[in-house]
Amino acid sequence: MFMLDAYRAKLAGLHSHVCPRQILGLRMGMLAGELLGLGLPQTDKRLLAFVETDGCFADGVMVATGCAMGHRTMRLVDEGKIAAVFVDTQTGDAIRIWPAIGVRGRAAQYAPGARSRWHAQLEAYQRMRDTELLAWRRVTPTVDLRAIISRNGVRVTCEHCGEEIINGRERQVGESTLCISCAGSEYFRYVADSRDVRIAVLHAQKA
Repeated sequence: MFMLDAYRAKLAGLHSHVCPRQILGLRMGMLAGELLGLGLPQTDKRLLAFVETDGCFADGVMVATGCAMGHRTMRLVDEGKIAAVFVDTQTGDAIRIWPAIGVRGRAAQYAPGARSRWHAQLEAYQRMRDTELLAWRRVTPTVDLRAIISRNGVRVTCEHCGEEIINGRERQVGESTLCISCAGSEYFRYVADSRDVRIAVLHAQKA
């Protein structure tokens, strides 16, 4: 049975109030532990969680599982979905969990006296059985888990910008070792003047 009080203190450290998406994250994390046979929240780094949206849902997953960005055991795959894939990195077993279709509409049946749909969902998501609230399927990750986990202490320097790269995220372009941005997959662009000045300083330092 789901007991919110077991998680309330940790949630309070992240949010001023509990919301329905936090409950979904908590319930998904708990179910993942049951389906994969893992004791949660974890104190090691065995479970890896791929959350498909950020925000309070991801915090619910974090509190239930012990997976976190800071521990490198949670990854954001931003698909805008309240869903997550949980991977046992020792066995390779993985499962994707998401809300059952139509669950938001059915929430009113579990909380007919709620003063709003939001409050009905908050109450219903705590009372519903897993089979009513959630859907899940076994999956096979298409990403290289070894590359994601990488190795501690591995550091290289980008031969173009001079910045340090950790966690094996460098790219080999010809004979050059480059960071992802300098290899052409940047998610930002420098303002022309500031970038030119910065690169000129780096080249001067190397000389």
